Amino acid sequence: MPFDATQTLGTGRASEDEAFAFYDQLDPVDCDFMLGRWRGDGYTTGHALDGVLEAFGWYGKEFVDAEHVHPLLFTTRSGGIRKLNPALMPLKTGLRFPQLNNDFSARLFPWLQPLLATGSSKARLRMTEYRGKISATMCYDQRPIHDVFRRVDDNTVLGAMDFKGMDQTLFFLLRREQPR
Repeated sequence: MPFDATQTLGTGRASEDEAFAFYDQLDPVDCDFMLGRWRGDGYTTGHALDGVLEAFGWYGKEFVDAEHVHPLLFTTRSGGIRKLNPALMPLKTGLRFPQLNNDFSARLFPWLQPLLATGSSKARLRMTEYRGKISATMCYDQRPIHDVFRRVDDNTVLGAMDFKGMDQTLFFLLRREQPR
């Protein structure tokens, strides 16, 4: 019997097995589907990084075209949006020392954003196979990370972050900023 994700999608909370059961039922998307700016939101599965990006002001992602993707958009102190360079983000440190993912660090982060900012794209889109389906995938330029997207509806995708060396998959939702 297929997994009914209606309740867990609404709450944004599931076990990793439930998240994969839902993800595996979803249809793939092509690269053109992903074009535009998307607002990010967590999908809690018990991952060590659940809620961390959101606490630090993560806004989402922007797909200009297949060759120009801004994988990390963050809200600034003034309410604007800043593109950050993922190569400068301490992801492995956050995984190794989860105690650093705290309120103090989150309050300090907006002051550090200018040091992490970039004007150039830091990822690209490709069609790749993941868990038996070929779908649009954001490939980071300087990190061993692939975010593989599946279609929830015309304006929502569920992403699965495949990060080499990370034991668990990080799930997240993206909602199109300008609905179709």
